[in-house]
Amino acid sequence: MFGNGWRVWRWSFPDAGASGYVTQGKETYRDFIIDNVFHSEAEGDIHYNVYLPESYDGSRPYALYFTLPGYEGLYFQGTAANLYSEEFGFEAQKYNDEMIIVAPQLNDWGETSADQTIVLVEYFLEQYNIDADKVYANGFSGGGETMSIVMGKRPDLFTAYLHVSSQWDGEYEPVVRQRLPVYFAIGRRDEYYGSGPTQEAYDTLYGMYEQEGLDRAEIDRLLVLDIKEHDYFAERNAPNEHGGGGLFAYDEEIMGWLFSQ
Repeated sequence: MFGNGWRVWRWSFPDAGASGYVTQGKETYRDFIIDNVFHSEAEGDIHYNVYLPESYDGSRPYALYFTLPGYEGLYFQGTAANLYSEEFGFEAQKYNDEMIIVAPQLNDWGETSADQTIVLVEYFLEQYNIDADKVYANGFSGGGETMSIVMGKRPDLFTAYLHVSSQWDGEYEPVVRQRLPVYFAIGRRDEYYGSGPTQEAYDTLYGMYEQEGLDRAEIDRLLVLDIKEHDYFAERNAPNEHGGGGLFAYDEEIMGWLFSQ
């Protein structure tokens, strides 16, 4: 399908049907097809980069992983800026070689981008052969704000969520009803958010589970609070704690938790 040294795909993108259609990107970066556009009738044009394992041919279900970037990776920063600046989509490949990875490039970190993320997830669930029990997501910084709104609206689409160096802007009740596993990771002195909002979100969800009668072991299975001390970042030569949240992509304890759910 591609010339000039680009990867050759044996399986073309499916049409979106009545909900819209897809314009496939023509270039790749580290095996991601970049700047695909889902033209959603409901939510407009949604740019995304996607990694399709060579073995994927639609004959058996694959896992699905959505990763939303911080401000530096949004679409107005440039095509594939999220892939250039964050490693979550690449490191995830080490945990499951039968997993489709989608890295959207949205234009804000609020309701509009949350709704666009939801329709893009729905498109992949409808048009690709996806194992509905293995649908994962993470959001870093502003992407975490967006993805927390997504989780507050449609937690039923996901198996587990990793919330990185961010704050929770979404609803809590749907997450509790769904019993969605959530891992919170942030630096204690995160320069942008501080760790207070993350602690508050964890405490809120924890208290709601207690009110529903779950015991400590059940809650600890669903919720993890991981506030890293400054030494974690200093030992890894991170320039600061907020940007250092990108290092969580390399942390086997954190990423291993997500893909073991």
